[in-house]
Amino acid sequence: MRHKVEIPHAEQWMVHSQAENRLYQIMVAQPAEDPPPSGYPVIYLLDANSVFGTMVEAVRLQSRRPEKTGVVPAIIVGIGYQTEEPYAPERFYDFTPIPTTEYHQKPDGTALPEQGGAAAFLNFIEEELKPHIERKFRIDSSRQTIFGHSLGGLFTLYALFTKPEAFQCYIAGSPSIHWNRQYLLEQERNFMAHVKKKSVNVQLLLGVGELEKTHISGNCDNAKELSARLSALSSQGMKVMFKQFEGEGHVSVLPTLISQAIRFALNPKK
Repeated sequence: MRHKVEIPHAEQWMVHSQAENRLYQIMVAQPAEDPPPSGYPVIYLLDANSVFGTMVEAVRLQSRRPEKTGVVPAIIVGIGYQTEEPYAPERFYDFTPIPTTEYHQKPDGTALPEQGGAAAFLNFIEEELKPHIERKFRIDSSRQTIFGHSLGGLFTLYALFTKPEAFQCYIAGSPSIHWNRQYLLEQERNFMAHVKKKSVNVQLLLGVGELEKTHISGNCDNAKELSARLSALSSQGMKVMFKQFEGEGHVSVLPTLISQAIRFALNPKK
C-alpha cells in the first residue's frame, strides 16, 4: 500500500487578507523539540510553493547539532498561493512596491500581471499573519527573519527600507532591484538617513549566483554595490553580508542560499 509523503510536523491552511481579500496558502513547520524559554526563532518565507520543503528540511537536518552546524531549531512560516506550480502570478502584485516603468511585458511576450501591492502585503504580514502565528506557536519575537528571492528579494529590501523594525534578519536572494530601481534607491536613501539618526539592530544577507553576472538586469552588481553602501552603517547596528555562489544561476542558487541563510539567521550564539 502506498501513502502520501508528508513533511513532518508541518501543516497548511488558506487565509484571506482582511484589507484586500487576497488568498494565501500558509505553510508552517515547527521543530520536534520543545521550544526554549524565549520561544522559537521564526523565518517568514516568501514563494513558499517553491522552497518551503527545501528550507524546512535544511533546518530540520542542520539543527540537530547546533553546536556543530551553527543552526538552532526554528519555525518556518511559508507564504504561498493556491497553486500546484512553484510560482504564482499573484506574486507580481504582492512583491512590487509600484508597477515597473522599465518593463512592459514578460520575456515570453505576454502581458505583465498586476503590480504594486507590496505595502498591503507587508501590512498583511505585520497586522494579520504575525499575530496569528504568535498566538498559535511559541515565537521569539526578537529573532524574526524574512527570506525572499528574485521579486521576493525586492520585497525583502522594500520591507527593510520602509519598516526595519519588522524583522531582525533580512535575506534577499538575487533581488530584482532593476524592477523598481529608482524607487528603491529613494527608499534606501530614506532608510540610511533614518538609521544615521536612530540606530537599528538588523542583519542583511544579499546572495546571488555567479552565473547571474552576465544577465542584462545587472543585479549581481546592484546587490554588491548595495551591500557596500549599507555596510557604511555598521556603527549604527547594520550588519551586512554579500555572498556570490560559484557555479550557480538565478534559480539553482536557492538551495545553496538557503543553507547559508539559516546559518546566518539561526546561529546559536545570538
